[in-house]
Amino acid sequence: MTLKELDRKEIGIRIRDRREFLQISREELADRMDVSLKTINNIEYGERGMSVKNLYALKQTLGISTDYILEGGEVAPNDDKRKMLNENIMGSLSVCSVKQLKCMEQMARIYVEGVVNNK
Repeated sequence: MTLKELDRKEIGIRIRDRREFLQISREELADRMDVSLKTINNIEYGERGMSVKNLYALKQTLGISTDYILEGGEVAPNDDKRKMLNENIMGSLSVCSVKQLKCMEQMARIYVEGVVNNK
């Protein structure tokens, strides 16, 4: 069996895209992960790999799976897709205030009641 090579540049692009989607600066990401700005730059530009500790910190901070960070958007079973979507939603909401979260909760309830329950 031949092992697939990691594409550090593609990993960096996925990390940068997610960070920008969450409207987090590189400096803020570095602060949240307790690493240097240079470390974030090296990861996002694919110039260096990352430690397991930093991979785990990215997973938590950006609200995405380590599989997505490492491999990207390969087709996955529905359960995996659902889990990734849940993680992406929760990651997006992690930057919200309590007041904003209450608003999102109301919007989710309205959506579920109006759209999901009335297929």
